Amino acid sequence: MLRRPTWTDKPELMDAPLLDEAALRGNLADLARANRWLGGTSLTLQCLEEAIGGLPASSDLSILDIASGGADIPRSVADWAEKRGLQPRVVATDLNPQMVRLAREAGDGSPQLGFAAADARLLPFAAGSFDVVMCSLALHHLRPTDSVLMLCEMRRVARRAIIVNDLVRCWHGFIGGWLFGNLMTRNPFTRHDGPLSFRRAYTVDEMEGLARQAGLQPVRFRGFLGFRVCMLHALSESDSHVARAA
Repeated sequence: MLRRPTWTDKPELMDAPLLDEAALRGNLADLARANRWLGGTSLTLQCLEEAIGGLPASSDLSILDIASGGADIPRSVADWAEKRGLQPRVVATDLNPQMVRLAREAGDGSPQLGFAAADARLLPFAAGSFDVVMCSLALHHLRPTDSVLMLCEMRRVARRAIIVNDLVRCWHGFIGGWLFGNLMTRNPFTRHDGPLSFRRAYTVDEMEGLARQAGLQPVRFRGFLGFRVCMLHALSESDSHVARAA
């Protein structure tokens, strides 16, 4: 038996440019549940705490989230920052304008959360525009070359830290994705894309290699049950200078 599922770049249903809206809403709700129950949200918050834990209360904190989907994690991040006494400004982005619209409609009109359509490989923001640039479940949607482009853009736009939260290609994750899709939901996107996402995902070593190509060294990892991982790169002052000059 193979130690891991074979990597594939077969497209997921939710990567189509125009999606059935009812199915998409259900899929985004499923992803929010998976993030809440299975380590996605908690890993990102742990990495944020590690990256900016020493920030004094009442400090401004700007965060860019890439490929936000339904923006459940950006909302959790804004709530977390407010509870810590910070002044957050969180911008949730996605390549698909339909996704951006649904994420905005699902919100409560919080002034701390903004939305924008943006390509992760060519972000429409100036160098050093945000304290933290993060993404969740975005990396596995990209082929290696595009993954490096996204990581380079994250480095360019960030001032303090970069956080990449994603799946790990492994058999127990693949089986878990199938079980979640077939036992926890009837949504056709979730059933199709859940196990496929684990076949598209990178291993921790592969993620570290992509980060190295993008100039993100060193990186630290936090994991959840071997199938979900968060990669953190804290920028040094020299990194920030390089990003601003790029």
